[in-house]
Parts: sequence; C-alpha cells; structure tokens
Amino acid sequence: MKPSMIKSLQSVIRRASSSSNSWRQLFIRPYSLESSPNCKFAVLGAAAGIGQTRALAMKLNPNYATGYSHLSRLMCTGAAPIWSSSSKEGLKMLVNAGPRAQKLVGIWVFGCSMWVFSMVVLGGVTRLTRSGLSMTDWKFTGSLPPLSEDQWLIEFGKYKQSPEYKRVNKGMSLEDFKFIYWMEYAHRMWGRGLGLVFAIPFSYFLRKRYITLRLGLRLSAIFALGAGQGLIGWWMVKSGLEEPVSEYVQPKVSPYRLAAHLTSAFVIYCGLLWTGLSVVMPEPPAVTKAWIHGAAKVQRLALPLSLLVGITAVSGAFVAGNDAGRAFNTFPKMGDTWIPDDIFSMEPFIRNFFENTSTVQLDHRILATASLLSITGMWWASKKWDLHPAVRSIISSTMGMAALQVTLGISTLLTYVPVSLGSAHQAGALTLLTLVILLNHTVRRPSSSMLKSLRSVATA
Repeated sequence: MKPSMIKSLQSVIRRASSSSNSWRQLFIRPYSLESSPNCKFAVLGAAAGIGQTRALAMKLNPNYATGYSHLSRLMCTGAAPIWSSSSKEGLKMLVNAGPRAQKLVGIWVFGCSMWVFSMVVLGGVTRLTRSGLSMTDWKFTGSLPPLSEDQWLIEFGKYKQSPEYKRVNKGMSLEDFKFIYWMEYAHRMWGRGLGLVFAIPFSYFLRKRYITLRLGLRLSAIFALGAGQGLIGWWMVKSGLEEPVSEYVQPKVSPYRLAAHLTSAFVIYCGLLWTGLSVVMPEPPAVTKAWIHGAAKVQRLALPLSLLVGITAVSGAFVAGNDAGRAFNTFPKMGDTWIPDDIFSMEPFIRNFFENTSTVQLDHRILATASLLSITGMWWASKKWDLHPAVRSIISSTMGMAALQVTLGISTLLTYVPVSLGSAHQAGALTLLTLVILLNHTVRRPSSSMLKSLRSVATA
C-alpha cells in the first residue's frame, strides 16, 4: 500500500469519527501487515459492531476487494463492543452496568457450562465403572459419606440387597464396594456443588442489577432444569434397583431414563453455552455484506446439521443404556454381515429403535457417518464462500472434531468399551456439540443497528 493511500485512509477515518455519531467509538491500534512492513495500523471498534475498515479501504482502493494485490488481508476482529442496552436501537443486551459486569457474568456462565461438561464426563465414568447403582437411596439435600467402618458395613449391607449385587457382583469385597460408592457419591455431590456455584453468583448479580429481565428468566429456566436433573437421575437409578423380568437378564437402568438423564444434561450445557456466548458476544463478527451473506449460507446448513449431531448424541445414550457397545465389536461390518437379521425382531415395531441392541447400534453407526459426511460437505461448500476468518476456522475445527469423534467411536467399539475410550467418546460428543453451537451463534443474523451502520459505512 502506498504512503499516500495510508494517509488518505487515516484522513477519512478522522473525519468520520469527528463528524458522525455512528463512528464515535472508532480507534486505531498498531498492527504489522505482512506485505507492507511500514503500514502498522488496523481499525477496530465502531458503534454497531462494525470495527473494521475494509469497507473504507474498498472505496479508496478497488484492488483491495478483488485480489488484495496491494495489501495482505487486514486482520481485524468482528466482535461487538460493549454498550448499554438503551443506547443502541435493535441491539438487546443481556447484561447491564457496563463492560466489567458483562465480563463477570460471562465468566460465571461459561464456568457453569464447563462444570456441566465435567459432570457429563464424570457421569460417563460412573456408568462405565458400573458404579451408578452403589447408592441405594437418595436425599434431596445430600448426606455425608460413611465415616467409620460400621457405617461402611451398613451401606454395603444395603447394596447387598440390590439385584446388581446378587446377580453381578456377588462376593464383592468391601474395598471394591468403596470404590464404586465413591464414584457415585462424587457424581452426586458434584451436581449439588454446581447448584451452589450457580445460585450464589446468580443472587449476587441480581442484587447488583447486572442481569436483565430477559437473561434472568432464561437462567431461571436453566436452573429449574438443573434442579430437576437430580430427580431424573434418581428416577433412572431406581429403575436399576428393580428386579429384572427374567433371571437371565442382568439388572440395568432403563435406557429410556438414561437417555432422558443424558439429554437433559446436554440441554442444560447447550443452554448455558449459548447464553454465555450471547453475553460476551452480543453481535456476530461481520464486516461486509459479502461476509453476512456467506454467514447466512452457512446458517442454512448449520441449523439442520446441529439437529443431526444432537440426534446422534441421543442415540449414543441408547447405545449406552442397552450396553450395545459390547456387541458387534467389528467395523465396518456388524459381525459377519452389514445389517444383522434381527433388527426388527421386537414387537411393537417401534421398540426396536430403543431396546434392540442390533438396531440401536446400527442406528448410531448410520447417524454418526451421516454427521461426518454432512459436516465435511459443509466444509467443502464453504471453501467457495466469502466468510469471516473466525467462521471458516470454526467450520474446519468442527470437521476435524467430527472425524476424531468417529475415530474414537470405532476405537471404543473394537476394544470392547474400555473406560478411558468410552469416557473420551462421550466427552467428544459434547465437544462436537460445543463447536456446532459456536458455529450457529457466530453466523446468526446481525441486529438492525449493525446492518444500518454497515450500510452507512458502505455509502460513506
């Protein structure tokens, strides 16, 4: 870029910032550009989330838009600045009281979402170590663990009355019982700890009036779902404490209840993650109309793709509930055939999709493959679109994670579901959900104020 061009661009920016309220928050920060070492500026921040100068540069130098022949790509962020909810038309902020409050609330919500993530992983480990039925009663407020040998013997005596001990763990030692008891106890207490981590800061932020009514209602709904999650968990465990219908069937929790428990956890996590993103990034990154149009194309694919990934995750819950991962431990075939003969052997027909081991595993294989192919297709199609670098990076990360998740699933199947790989596969499902949520949030439509400012920049 020529020095005269730099001076012209800086002059336009100064005039815009001094004469128009829409550029009131414009500022310049140092930045080195690869193709022009002497050019060290990048323009960031603008009133409605437009913090870039690409539109201005395009007016000054048409070559910038067509091929970047005189300047390498200007690296700028598209994150929206923080404003008060009353000062910007069309932009509804979730947090009052300025940047500090926004940062604090954002950190808290993200922290809660990560706590839920760890809860899901810990729950997977608890299930894989067959520890979930070790505590045969449940108290809403929780209780202290056994602290003496006599108390341990009392708890062990309760467990000996359960069908799992009689049919699976008969002869288990007290030390082995302590291990599975501590696993289940940790899972329950970790959930109650999350309640405190959520409720105490929530009360503080409400008292300080940091949280808007809209955000308060959303978080209250998530908290209610989290409180209900404990009841769902006990409802699930209770099904495993009942005598099986046949003496040849091992006691296990209902696959329907396990799927409800896991799906509820996924919903809580997704709700917290989306809310946290909305708090810290009230506007999507957008610089030009071309980037907005490209994001709209991605959004049309990302929404159904997210649904497919979610359904695949829920189908995985039924695989876990039916212990289907320990059957047909071959790939790509299921045993000696591509499709087992008994996939529709149950009556009524619909039961096969939720209780038939062969059908449940086949469904999960098909859905996982469809998810990987769909994400790869979106990645391939997006290569032709003009997208914000952040969007392109998220798409690539999503494709990579989908490939890793399928690889983890196959490895888990071939090795008869070891605890390490099974837990990693469950964590991978949540990580993939994280990326598709982030993608959907990043490509959502900007507010009317951002679009209005973009038009004003384009015509400046």
